[in-house]
Formats: sequence, C-alpha cells, structure tokens
Amino acid sequence: MVEDAAIFVVKTTANQERSVAGMLAQVARKDNLDIRAIIAPDELKGYVLLESSDSGAVEQAIQTVPHARAVVKGQSSIAEIEHFLTPKPTVTGIVEGAIIEVTSGPFKGEKARVKRVDEGHEEITVELFDAVVPIPITIRGDTVRILSKEEE
Repeated sequence: MVEDAAIFVVKTTANQERSVAGMLAQVARKDNLDIRAIIAPDELKGYVLLESSDSGAVEQAIQTVPHARAVVKGQSSIAEIEHFLTPKPTVTGIVEGAIIEVTSGPFKGEKARVKRVDEGHEEITVELFDAVVPIPITIRGDTVRILSKEEE
C-alpha cells in the first residue's frame, strides 16, 4: 500500500536553489531515499520543494548537501503548490503598443512596437523602429524584453 506523499519545504541559501535541487536528487538516488519529486520554482527564492512520504528521508537528504539549511516545520499539499506546476505563457505582461527589445535571433538588439499578441501560439507581431519600410514580423514571446508598456 502506497502512503500519501506530502510536500516538504527546504530552506536554502539565496540563488542556490537549482544546485541544491540537483544535489538533493543525486543524494536521494544514491541513498535510495523516498523522495519522489524536487522542484525549485523561480518565484520562490531561497526554498526548494520536495515530495516525499517520509520526513526522515528529507532530513537525511539535506544533511550532506551544501547550501541546504533546514526543513521548514510542517507540510504542504499538492493543491498548495499547484500554481508552481502550471507553466505561464511567455507573452504574459506584453500588451499591444508596448515597446520591446528583441533579445535573440536575427533582429537581436532591435527595438520595436508590439502590434498584436497571440497568446495561443505565444507569439507577438511587432514593427521594428529602425526599419526603412515598416514590415510586421512575428517572433516568439520569450525572445523579447519589455522596455515600456505604453498604450497606443
């Protein structure tokens, strides 16, 4: 019979969340500990989340991992951390009329105005400022940086 697992929160050194998660995974595999999942969400600075049915396994795992400070008292449920598990669209926060800078691809470094946002495909259509003829181009939402959110 499989026990229900709980979510345990491990406090870490700031900006070391991903390395701690990687080392915890290695320790869990090597020592055959009952740690089912490890997540280090970008929004949660200084903490790593572990899924396990045994708090002792979590305590044992963090003993040898540098930058893993302590297990926060108490447990969480999957429902409480569900918002970390669903990916956010890359075009969130980009509005029509915003001024952006392209961060990769052939137009890297170019500034442009957003003409259309396609959340379904996670793409935006922009017009480059420095172009001789204003031609709309469609690029992925994760290849831009928002400079200002001006309205048209």
